[in-house]
Amino acid sequence: MIARPGLILASLLALLAAPAAMAQSAASPHGTWLTQAGDAKVRVSRCGGAICGTVVWLRDPIDPATGKPQIDDKNSNPKLAKRPIIGLRIFGDMKPAGPNKWSGHIYNADDGNTYASNISVAGPSTLKVEGCVGALCGGESWTRAGR
Repeated sequence: MIARPGLILASLLALLAAPAAMAQSAASPHGTWLTQAGDAKVRVSRCGGAICGTVVWLRDPIDPATGKPQIDDKNSNPKLAKRPIIGLRIFGDMKPAGPNKWSGHIYNADDGNTYASNISVAGPSTLKVEGCVGALCGGESWTRAGR
């Protein structure tokens, strides 16, 4: 049997392209996400061996009561209660916990508490975010936001 150079080349190219195509289609939490309520955008990125989430936009960045930028005033630590919400890292220790899933902790600026949390990519434009206190869990879906 005589091999055809064109067929061999096409087969090799297909084999080389397959991993790249699979990597591009793999779900990634990286990017900017709009919270379910639409009141904040969180940029998810790699930080060390974990995944971090930082508030980068607020629908209402100015506190109507003070006329100043929103701060973390629900935090029980007086030193932290003056930090601006924009730029606040709400999670930073999310580690892989399965396919398209990461586990760690999430900070909720609405009540000043930190909760055990999971995030998972549920599609190209949906990030499931779940927080738990003991056996009680609640969650929401965030949508991928434009840059």
